[in-house]
Amino acid sequence: MKPLISITLAAVLAAAAWSADQATLDRGKKEEQQSCVPCHSLRLIHSQRLSQATWNKELDKMAGWGSVIHDREALLEYLVANYGNDKPIPPPAMSLDGSAKK
Repeated sequence: MKPLISITLAAVLAAAAWSADQATLDRGKKEEQQSCVPCHSLRLIHSQRLSQATWNKELDKMAGWGSVIHDREALLEYLVANYGNDKPIPPPAMSLDGSAKK
């Protein structure tokens, strides 16, 4: 195999190995509803773009403030998969003049 093809194949396989399966992501979304939404709006959570390490620190902080997280690993996987620092920043909810976007 040519070196470039080998490197590309290795990168694709590594990315697939690191991605969470859909069942884990579904459990993470459910955990978000149970553990995060009682105190935070989804907009606040979903507007973040954090690395796995930073999401992990946020979960530590929230647990320290009393949040009960039952399925932490699934929640972390869900947050990183959907709102990781490699995801595009969502558009603002307000226009530049402060009016609500429709």
